[in-house]
Amino acid sequence: MMLNVSSVDAMTTFVLIHGAGDSGWYWHLVEAELRARGHDVVAPDLPGDDESATLTDYADSVVDAVDGKRDLVVVGQSFGAFTAPLVADRLPVDVLVLVAGMIPAPGEPPDDWWRNSGYRSAVEEQAARDGGLTGSPDPYVSFYHDVPRELADEALARERAHPSPASTAAPWPLEAWPDVPTRFVLGTADRFFPPDLFRRLAHERLGIVPDEIASGHCPALSRPKELADLFERYAESTRRNHP
Repeated sequence: MMLNVSSVDAMTTFVLIHGAGDSGWYWHLVEAELRARGHDVVAPDLPGDDESATLTDYADSVVDAVDGKRDLVVVGQSFGAFTAPLVADRLPVDVLVLVAGMIPAPGEPPDDWWRNSGYRSAVEEQAARDGGLTGSPDPYVSFYHDVPRELADEALARERAHPSPASTAAPWPLEAWPDVPTRFVLGTADRFFPPDLFRRLAHERLGIVPDEIASGHCPALSRPKELADLFERYAESTRRNHP
């Protein structure tokens, strides 16, 4: 996908929320891209190794890390999509972005998302087309197939216990999606969340059409420049429409 992205005149603070098992390190290449363009970045480690932590606790940790910064673009990767809207509901956010994000419905526990979304059938359908690559138990096949091996090794070495059982069992706390412009980025080669699943869910749950990049499930490691281009474009578009 070719993008014509002009520079954003004003500095934006990009708030980058990692997914399950990850930490703020996941975003380090995208962070470097954005900082080189003159922006600020907040990429906190959400609480890990705490079985009692809730989604609200995760949102609290992000809000604390933002510490009053403004001109915010909040991004949630994968499971981070359960936290990012909570942050957007509490802070003055210009744009909310989900990257391969598990789009929650009001009151839906994350544990129920898999069944409610039709995840299993979507995986089976795509696996039938790609010979079983989708849904593979090997993380190098399902998550990191397009990530440089050294980065994939480091990502696996950094895995930690996040999210908690408490956060996945409780209902998602918002009664409605926050009133914030929302964008969705999917990877056309995602072998964990089939692209067709997110094309459908983005329409059904958000009423939007995703932007697509040639990436697997972890574009921040495999396509950091392209992802930074998209984030910057979203910030510019919102600022142009709401000066």
